Amino acid sequence: MATKIYIVYYSIWGHVATLAEEIKKGADSVPGVEVSVWRVPETLPEDVLGKMHAAPGREDHPVITARQLAEADGILFGFPTRFGMMAAQMKAFFDSTGGLWQEQSLAGKPAGVFFATGTQGGGQETTALTAVTQLAHHGMLFVPVGYTHGAAMFAMDEVKGSSPYGAGTFASADGSRMPSDAELALAAHQGKYFVGIAKKLKAV
Repeated sequence: MATKIYIVYYSIWGHVATLAEEIKKGADSVPGVEVSVWRVPETLPEDVLGKMHAAPGREDHPVITARQLAEADGILFGFPTRFGMMAAQMKAFFDSTGGLWQEQSLAGKPAGVFFATGTQGGGQETTALTAVTQLAHHGMLFVPVGYTHGAAMFAMDEVKGSSPYGAGTFASADGSRMPSDAELALAAHQGKYFVGIAKKLKAV
């Protein structure tokens, strides 16, 4: 039976959605997996989203419910940074998983994170670290990417997001910067690496 991987994200300008697609490409390169990309529900009204110049929601990425998380063998969560933490939309989604927590439906499942930040000092690592608290309360197994991407993670020739915690990109304060080739490469690597871990755990 295929290992079922869910990539669950929130994206307002499209940067996290782009990383999600790249992570899926990496995950799909591993045989024996079934990968799905999902959006969490939006909490802002349309008029506010319009003033923020939000990108339209990806219709090919359906909106997920909390209950559906239990179907996955492993989950990667993606979100933009808000003051060094995950965006409120993703936090609201986690807040809706109380029933799963009571049942321990997510306990033992591997989970990873990826993110987008407006500026270099905007919280790439703090966003990942504070997200781990959500996973810990569910008993999920945090799978960081570490330095498994090799030499590319040590390169200092360009500004780039990502860290040992997961793939990342810098969006710029106005959202004008899109993920670079280096950031996309690490995202694809994270997808491939994560599903390898998830497959091993499922086989235990």
